[in-house]
Amino acid sequence: MSKTIHHGRNIKRFRERLQIKQEALAWELGEDWSQKRVSLLEQKEAIEQDILDQVAKILKVSPEAIKNFDEESVVNNINTFYDQSAFNFQCTFNPVEKWIEALDENKKLYERLLQSEREKVELLQKGLDKN
Repeated sequence: MSKTIHHGRNIKRFRERLQIKQEALAWELGEDWSQKRVSLLEQKEAIEQDILDQVAKILKVSPEAIKNFDEESVVNNINTFYDQSAFNFQCTFNPVEKWIEALDENKKLYERLLQSEREKVELLQKGLDKN
């Protein structure tokens, strides 16, 4: 059984994803369009190719994306990917070792900074002793 993809809902999904209001889409489509007409368009299951092409161009997607986007398939693909990969994760390094390395590096940097400050104090002290 072939599942029909609802073009109007897909337009709405893409439009909302791009944060474009119906009024703005209507304005881009031309003076024959209104917010109400865009709302009605988004309720249509099948949309004429010329209108689909215009809307796709405005939304900067291909007409095929609107015609073929199936949210259920996307969710199924994500779930399948998650099911296959979530429990097969193998870390290639030991996070605790990396954390200890970072702490050691911070300690070394702090010691160098402290030594630099000691040298500055020593130079300032010599300067004061000369006066």
